[in-house]
Amino acid sequence: MPYSRILEQLQQNLQLAYRQAIDADAKLDALQQAGHAKFSTIFKPEQGFTQNSKRFLPYVKDLATEVAQFPATDIDTEQLQTVVKKLALVLSTLQAFKQQG
Repeated sequence: MPYSRILEQLQQNLQLAYRQAIDADAKLDALQQAGHAKFSTIFKPEQGFTQNSKRFLPYVKDLATEVAQFPATDIDTEQLQTVVKKLALVLSTLQAFKQQG
């Protein structure tokens, strides 16, 4: 798969995660106002995120920043694998959260 196609797929998945994160964060806000959602972060630091948040959107924005920093041509396979793994974790967590509510 060409590098440009990989970047395009990442962008599409980030857009999906962004839309889902907005919905999930709104749901989390409502749960917190009702006295629920008592946790300190969604993801643990050892999961590779630089963010530390009770909401999904900061994690998605963090991933978008990482993807934006990819070089225009030559791909760093290790960096790509890390981003893909984190994006998959965000999307699967968003999906699980959506199914709970």
